[in-house]
Amino acid sequence: MIEILSRPWPWYIAGPLMGLFVPLLLLLGNKSFGISSNLIHICAAVAPCGIDFFRYDWKKVGLWNLCFLAGIMIGGFIGGWLLGGVGADLSPQTQTVLKELGVRDLSGLVPGELFGWSNLLTIKGLIVAIGGGFLVGFGTAYAGGCTSGHAIFGLSSGQLPSLIAVMGFFCGGLIATFFILPVLL
Repeated sequence: MIEILSRPWPWYIAGPLMGLFVPLLLLLGNKSFGISSNLIHICAAVAPCGIDFFRYDWKKVGLWNLCFLAGIMIGGFIGGWLLGGVGADLSPQTQTVLKELGVRDLSGLVPGELFGWSNLLTIKGLIVAIGGGFLVGFGTAYAGGCTSGHAIFGLSSGQLPSLIAVMGFFCGGLIATFFILPVLL
């Protein structure tokens, strides 16, 4: 069993399992799948600062979602530390492109040259981290949900706003990959 859990699952197993998770949530508890709403629930729980937006019964609305988030974190800890971590191999084409952009160390899950603490403490690293964090947060709020909520739950339940949001996510990813990343590197 440990052998099965300690390596990546193929898409044809993991994908349908995630896809079946959505109708189970709807059938068993009338719940939607998403992660970004947890930030609102956490703010409502720990910082009720008189803002009307955070005045709601977060225990009734978001407790299950916070438990789901805790499960993701616990599962990540188990997979990363107790099962020895699962690495991800970059395709040869991606490795070639990153090397052409000046990234030399491709060991580890993410390149340390891009995501290491030493890079964060540079002007470019701070701009990327703060700017990227702002854009992700703003985009999540503006789109009414995150990539997982829209792409997994929204699309599977036939929501047009989710289709539009997912198309925007992909377009943004393509723009970042082909136009912004080469300038930053």
